[in-house]
Amino acid sequence: MLCIAVKEFLFWKKKQLSKGGDQQSFTFLLDCIGGISTIDLNSLTINPEGKLYLKKNLDYLESIWDNYLLNSTPIQYLCGVTFWRDLKLRVTDKVLIPRPETELVVDIVQRIFGNKSQKLFFVELGTGSGAISIALALKFPMWKGIATDIDQDVLEVATENYISSSEKSNLKFCCGHWWTPLESYKGKLDLVISNPPYIPRNIYEKLPKAVKKFEPKIALIGGEDGLEHISEIIQKAPLYLRKKGWLILENHFDQAEKVKKLLIKNKFTSVEIVNDFSGVGRFTIGRYK
Repeated sequence: MLCIAVKEFLFWKKKQLSKGGDQQSFTFLLDCIGGISTIDLNSLTINPEGKLYLKKNLDYLESIWDNYLLNSTPIQYLCGVTFWRDLKLRVTDKVLIPRPETELVVDIVQRIFGNKSQKLFFVELGTGSGAISIALALKFPMWKGIATDIDQDVLEVATENYISSSEKSNLKFCCGHWWTPLESYKGKLDLVISNPPYIPRNIYEKLPKAVKKFEPKIALIGGEDGLEHISEIIQKAPLYLRKKGWLILENHFDQAEKVKKLLIKNKFTSVEIVNDFSGVGRFTIGRYK
C-alpha cells in the first residue's frame, strides 16, 4: 500500500476529472485499481489533513484514466473487473460486459420458481462472464446448472468467476454452439435462460464507439433482423425442456412481440413480456406445454 496526503490526492482527482469523463467511471477506477471505496472517497473531505492509502500510485491510475479518455476503452476492461448484482466478475475483451438490466433475469426466475429447494436443472446458453448462471447457482444451491459458450477462452473467464464466487460445485461449463453440448440432456431441463446476440446488423453500425470497437462482435449481432439466434434457440428448445419447463430470453427493446409470436408458434404457453427498469419489454418468457 502507498501512503499519500489527502490534499495531494484531492488535487490530483480534480485535475483528472477536469480532463473529461464521468464521475461514475472515475469512482469505478479508484475502487477497482486504487483500492478506494466510494465510502472512503466520500469521507476524504471530512479529514483533508489526513493520509490515504492506495494500492497503486497516482501515475499508474492516471495512465489508465488517460487510456479511457483517449480511446473510449470501457473502464471495466481497463480495470479487468465489473460488478453485477452482488458479484465481482473478471472481464476481458473476449467477454461482453454484463448490463444492469440483465440482472432482472434472476428476479424473473425467483418469481417463477419461488424459493423451491428441490433439485431443478437449469441451463444458460451463451454464458459470457458467467454472471447469470453464477447468480442462480448461488441463489439456488440445491439446483444443478450448465453454462455453455461457443468460445473456450470465454468459458475460462466464466469458470474463474464461478470459482472465486462460490465454494459449491453445482455449476459446470460446456463449450459449443447453443444446444450442441447438450445432446445427452434432451427432455431433462427445467429451465433454460439465454441473453443471445440480438442486435440487428444495421443497428450495430450505429452503436457507440466503446461498444463497437471493444466489445466482442460475436456476442452482439443477431443477424440481419436480430432474431437469428433467438429463433434457433426457440425452435430447438422443445427437444430439451421437460414438460412445463421454462424458457427465458433477453431481446432487443423492439423485438418482444416478435419473440412472443415465435414462442407461441413453437407451442409455448404462459408467454409473457417482462419489462426492464426503463419499462421496455426486455425479456420474453414461456412455458413448454
